[in-house]
Amino acid sequence: MQKSSKIEVVNEAAIERALTRITYEIIEKNKGVEDLILAGIKTRGVFLAHRIAQRIGQLEGQTVDVLELDISLYRDDREDGAHEKQSTLSHTPAIKGKKVVIVDDVLYTGRTIRAALDAIIDLGRPDKILLAVLIDRGNRELPIRADFVGKNIPTSREETIQVSLKETDEADQVTIIKTP
Repeated sequence: MQKSSKIEVVNEAAIERALTRITYEIIEKNKGVEDLILAGIKTRGVFLAHRIAQRIGQLEGQTVDVLELDISLYRDDREDGAHEKQSTLSHTPAIKGKKVVIVDDVLYTGRTIRAALDAIIDLGRPDKILLAVLIDRGNRELPIRADFVGKNIPTSREETIQVSLKETDEADQVTIIKTP
């Protein structure tokens, strides 16, 4: 029985640079930050959304709302078969007519983002929904792509991407775990 190997592919400085670049791209694509809401997918997406919001505040001098989105009830792979759909949010700013940027740590099959889209639409109808991810690892099952990507890291289905953030894991890094 062989051990799995863990390789760091993105360090703390690279994460900071990626988030700064994503922030600038969000501001540019939206021609500023008016009517902008960041929707972070729990758990790490929320922390990334807060970091982006903080950078926007530094660059633009304006506060951007961060929606903390729990999409667990919207997943299509739930074992319990529950069909009641309601998102759990820390606070719910009005999203009708807003530009919403969904923020997550890793884009893989697209199923998490599909669930996030359903949760957001249940809250109202925004003018536009965009997607920002720290890591895009490929292997999509649904026709979903990110508008803002920190780093593309093509992986096989046998590999796992692990994003660690200071807020939950005491360090900022991205590793690939290869299981033989």
